[in-house]
Amino acid sequence: MVSIGMKGTQELCVTEELLANQVGSGLVAVYATPMMIAGIEGTAAGSVAPALEPGQTTVGMRIDVSHVAATPLGMKVHFETELIEIAPNGKILTFKVAAYDEKGLIGEGTHQRAIVDKARFESKAQAKLS
Repeated sequence: MVSIGMKGTQELCVTEELLANQVGSGLVAVYATPMMIAGIEGTAAGSVAPALEPGQTTVGMRIDVSHVAATPLGMKVHFETELIEIAPNGKILTFKVAAYDEKGLIGEGTHQRAIVDKARFESKAQAKLS
């Protein structure tokens, strides 16, 4: 059962393919904002995944984060997420999120995910092709 207070952590090393000048989000050789967001989303999703019913997953639906410091190639980054709110319908989850490199905070904010039936969700997306 998903419950307020659930936490997630994840760590990675900034590699070439995670740099802004490699992913198309800028011209500088530093950790890209979209990759930081992906790390935050993955950490939040992973933190609640074991508590979901069979066939369920979560999908990102809103993210409001600041990217406040640049991180160079080769430095470690870690993510922390905490579930701080569950909507009355039990389907919308709000997380407090933060990202750090070896020198301190690089990003923070909030992230919302929705609990969905994976097969139904994918089927509705595929129906757009018809």
